[in-house]
Amino acid sequence: MIDLSTRYLGMDLASPLVASASPLSGTLDGVRRLEDAGAAAIVLHSLFEEQLALESWHLARSLRRGAESFAESLTYFPDLPRLVVSVDAYLEHLRKARAAVNVPIIASLNGVSSGGWTTHAGLLEEAGAAALELNVYDIPTDPEVTASELEAGYVALVREVRGRLTIPLAVKLGWSFTAPAHLARRLDDAGASALVLFNRFYQPDFDLERLEVVPSLTLSTSDELLPRLHWVAILFGHVRADLAVTGGVHTGTDVIKAMMAGARVAMTTSALLRHGIEHLAVLRAGAIAWMEAHEYASIREMQGSMSYRSVADAAAFERANYMKVLGSYVVPPGSAAAGAPADG
Repeated sequence: MIDLSTRYLGMDLASPLVASASPLSGTLDGVRRLEDAGAAAIVLHSLFEEQLALESWHLARSLRRGAESFAESLTYFPDLPRLVVSVDAYLEHLRKARAAVNVPIIASLNGVSSGGWTTHAGLLEEAGAAALELNVYDIPTDPEVTASELEAGYVALVREVRGRLTIPLAVKLGWSFTAPAHLARRLDDAGASALVLFNRFYQPDFDLERLEVVPSLTLSTSDELLPRLHWVAILFGHVRADLAVTGGVHTGTDVIKAMMAGARVAMTTSALLRHGIEHLAVLRAGAIAWMEAHEYASIREMQGSMSYRSVADAAAFERANYMKVLGSYVVPPGSAAAGAPADG
């Protein structure tokens, strides 16, 4: 019998299939359906730092009603109605979700700064979160901020949140760092129990008729899995923290690749938004079918089997692979690139 069990954030999970933060976990019905479809753990939709700041602003304003106020400061906050209504509502949903299912519920905080909002990490723990995923989404736009300053801020943030918790802390990162391996080691030392790779980079588009910047969200594909595999394979064996892949997990073989790179779990959202929550069962069946065909008895025996841990000089290996890839493409005869007419 195939053993899909794995261990993540100190928790024994029935499989590596984890539902990542998304609107799908925003209702109790959605949480129950995710468990029924095969999610071994569920990351709730994120509680945003901006929500905490906006809520604090409203509280302070009500306490000093009649005094000088600065209503224009509200323009710094995005339109939040479609997010969680309030912190209290998020905490209540967390409590109910925890009671409604038997799989671990992981809370999610989305923020970029160190400060008073980190106290909410303790409230999430009290509400029953099995772990906390800190979703650090920050696009540095200030040319005066150096890479080292940015990374130091991330490390300080993780260390501060870690100090608020007794439950495990996962850190979800973007991929665009100068030295991801070094940052991973620093976050590991700061107390991260897991590193979740990678947060997707949502790029706005231009509306040329209205001359406005508009949000743009495109669901991922399996092609986006590659940089995740790359860095999980590099980090495996070099950090104490568990490694998780998120982004680009759409098939059972995608799950297998994540495990072989060294991940403990494979998180998915886009595949479920595209195909429905029941697609979790398809991922599970696909992973089992591949393992049976290739005579693997368990997930654990393959974890890290294709990582860079066995490579003596990873940098040299990367360089050789780079040259091999560039030299591997063969221009099709008769194509425009080969000198033929473009319409030929």
